[in-house]
Amino acid sequence: RRERRAGRDPVSGVSGMDPVRQRLAAKQFVADWTGRGDEKQDAQNFWRQLLQQVYGVEKPENEVLFEHRVKNDQTNTTIFIDAYITGTKVLIEQKGKDIDLRKGYRQSDGSMLTPYQQARRYAGLLPHDMNPRWIVVCNFREFHIHNMNQPNAEPEVVLLADLEKEYNRMQFLTDTGSENLKKEMEISIKAGEIVGLLYDALYRQYRDPESPRAQHSLNALCVRLVFCFYAEDADIFGRHLMFHDYMQRRGVAGARQALIDLFRVLDQPADVRDPYLDDDLASFPYVNGGLFSDEDIEIPRVTEEIYNLILRKASEDFDWSEISPTIFGAVFESTLNPETRRKGGMHYTSIENIHKVIDPLFLDELRAALDAALAEPVERERTRLLRSFQTKLAGLAFLDPAAGSGNFLTETYLSLRRLENRALTALTGGQIAFADLESQARVMVSIDQFYGIEINDFAVTVAKTALWIAESQMLRETASILRRDMDFLPLKTNAHIVEGNALRMDWTAVVPREKLSYIMGNPPFVGARLMGAEQKKDVLDTFGKNWKNVGNLDYVCCWYKKAAELMQGTGIRAALVSTNSVTQGETVANLWKPLLDDGVHFDFAHRTFRWDSEASIMAHVHCVIVGFSTAPNDRPRVIYDNDRAQTVDNINGYLVDADDVFIDSRSKPICDVPEIGIGNKPIDGGFYLFEKSEMDAFIQAEPASAQYFHPWYGSREFINRRPRYCLWLGDCSPSELRKMPKCMERVKAVRDYRLASPSAGTQKIAEKPTRFHVENMPKGTYIVVPEVSSEKRRYIPMGYMDDTVLCSNKLRLMPNADLYHFGVLQSNVHNSWVRAVCGRLETRLDYSIKIVYNNFPWPSPTQEQRDRIAQTAQAILDARARYPDASLADLYDELTMPPELRRAHQENDRAVMRAYGFDVKTMTESACVAALMKLYQTMTEAQTPG
Repeated sequence: RRERRAGRDPVSGVSGMDPVRQRLAAKQFVADWTGRGDEKQDAQNFWRQLLQQVYGVEKPENEVLFEHRVKNDQTNTTIFIDAYITGTKVLIEQKGKDIDLRKGYRQSDGSMLTPYQQARRYAGLLPHDMNPRWIVVCNFREFHIHNMNQPNAEPEVVLLADLEKEYNRMQFLTDTGSENLKKEMEISIKAGEIVGLLYDALYRQYRDPESPRAQHSLNALCVRLVFCFYAEDADIFGRHLMFHDYMQRRGVAGARQALIDLFRVLDQPADVRDPYLDDDLASFPYVNGGLFSDEDIEIPRVTEEIYNLILRKASEDFDWSEISPTIFGAVFESTLNPETRRKGGMHYTSIENIHKVIDPLFLDELRAALDAALAEPVERERTRLLRSFQTKLAGLAFLDPAAGSGNFLTETYLSLRRLENRALTALTGGQIAFADLESQARVMVSIDQFYGIEINDFAVTVAKTALWIAESQMLRETASILRRDMDFLPLKTNAHIVEGNALRMDWTAVVPREKLSYIMGNPPFVGARLMGAEQKKDVLDTFGKNWKNVGNLDYVCCWYKKAAELMQGTGIRAALVSTNSVTQGETVANLWKPLLDDGVHFDFAHRTFRWDSEASIMAHVHCVIVGFSTAPNDRPRVIYDNDRAQTVDNINGYLVDADDVFIDSRSKPICDVPEIGIGNKPIDGGFYLFEKSEMDAFIQAEPASAQYFHPWYGSREFINRRPRYCLWLGDCSPSELRKMPKCMERVKAVRDYRLASPSAGTQKIAEKPTRFHVENMPKGTYIVVPEVSSEKRRYIPMGYMDDTVLCSNKLRLMPNADLYHFGVLQSNVHNSWVRAVCGRLETRLDYSIKIVYNNFPWPSPTQEQRDRIAQTAQAILDARARYPDASLADLYDELTMPPELRRAHQENDRAVMRAYGFDVKTMTESACVAALMKLYQTMTEAQTPG
């Protein structure tokens, strides 16, 4: 079981291809294919050569299905997918060099589909396990890359002509994730499971396991045991299985005292130890670093179960030397009580997601600098550049003010040391580092450069231990490069992880402002309505009472405020992970306007994506990453949308390439259009709402109630065309009501429910139990807009209702509107606005009246344009009417959307865009949003007095 890894960067790209070779291969590929490209004759050769020459796939024919046959059972036809890469689930739709990938082309069923829409139709015919992760549409000149996590987003476009410098943007074609990284993850998660078993077994031996002393002791004991397991497997103790053999000699009866004695010895330099120690104890090295310094920890009795776990499962049957310290720190911390984790708002982070923060913050720039140094042809100058690069690395300092188990700091340390090892390899030229090479073969990056603040004492210890493990692993790799021994113990460096509440500390007391380079991390995610009293006080103390709407700010906002204060007047840059709420809705104006007014600007940002963890209880949180600073604005600004990078002129608070516009909550529409409101809000405890079967049974028992039932629609019911039913007794006279005892029971239940509420307002409406808290029942027909809708739909399905039904507060109601209003609301222009500024429930769109609708800048159409929009709106309704049995969910699924409905929407989109004066053929969604924000800015300035 004791195979040792070779040591490879898990995020370095294609195995076996260095960046220089890959760039040269890409350059040659461009030269070979410029001006060529016949869809039928050249497609397979094009992709074979690209994968083999540029991306290192030895036998593309084993990885790619060309002309993959798929049966369409509905039409009883067979179609052929141009190419499908099995390992990475990439579907390729190849077109000829003269085909415009942005243009729609008529299909056999009469619909007009772009090549991407055509590919999505094909994708819908594949079995579930072949659902594409990516769709690439290509015409030999352009690659349009669609990330299927956001199928309606604009594609990332890579030009063939730019492939030499942008080949890395298509690394996903072959990147199944490093096998080494996968192995590390599996090992680290297995290690966490072993720790969990040990934790549980030890927990049962404490007399009062929930006491603070027992909890501290149990956590410290687990960390110490893990260090011993790792040290004997990584040859740090000096001999393989040294800890195992020591414990085995002591036996079960002597195991507790053996641990006490060993921990004391590990904290003692050789010159102060008892000279009469047993040889097996005396042979253990001095560790230093404080890990074993606390002799007050309580070590319980070691049972047969614990003894066997230590010797067999944890030592004999498992190799700890190959754990990833980045992942393992998080997994280790997951031994904490899950409820404690939830209350603390902690989420654990994958290596991939850590790199979404640190790569654009500093690592990409460092990699480029190293590549440039290595490419220098003159040896003396190359040596100077490499030594200078090492000095630069050693001069950086990093702070994670919500350090948790230290995974950001650990992965950053590992990444810097991998870069340094590449530099050392070049400096020594593979020679043994004798004395004459010593000056240029010295490790300069140190864990002394890493600082953290963490509120949990156990996490602090885990973070320090993870960094020590990382240091030992990298020293082992360096020793292999330099071909000489490098002692790890005693520990000579120390990670500066401080225990405390980061919001009540001066960060410059942890690391001086003039020393600090970067702030990064993943602060706690706790919503404004979910915070406890202490957290609310933290927010108020951080922002002060005069900060606008401070009570509506999430807990994570405090870290942005503290970081912005620290970086004033410096070159410090920061990147933090947040729930996506910080760049949506009213939070944008509340948080970012004051910070941007104070000199902060955005350097880069990742738009909403799902942030998964490696913890045993997975934390699926929808996040953004915001990179910001007050440093000189001398870097390209980049927006990442599902890993698609776009260089932009500006990044505003909504993470849009537009001016710094702030959309405040507004009680009335900014334009002269009908007002909308929420539907009915019963606050009835559910006693007035029925499924159809429940309503039928109720009416059968009380027939007189039939006239008081109405179909009831919220967002879900409307989109799926499956109403519930509401017992509306607000118009029922008292005499009629008293004749219906079952209805009276419901009224009493509602009254009791309201009286039992802690809310004074809810108690007040108990006085009128047959009425709703909010009543909105327009006469005639009116437009309805779902409050919540899937982000996967290109269009939010809106429609019409009439006064025979009741709508809940989960629908927005727009009376006094005509087809023109419906057409604009259904257009791609309005939907782009919604996606940019609305709040989100996870990733679903949350359509708010005061932020989204009331601030939407409507066009100023001519009468002819207005009439045209009304015509296209009616065509949308007519197309829907052809499918009376289909729900809106069916009609607006990208794969099942009827061709005539798609055409009707496309005509409506064109009509609305022309009313704005937008270029129908060339305007992208991001450009549309930027134009709308500019129009909004103009409107608000015109309405500002003076």
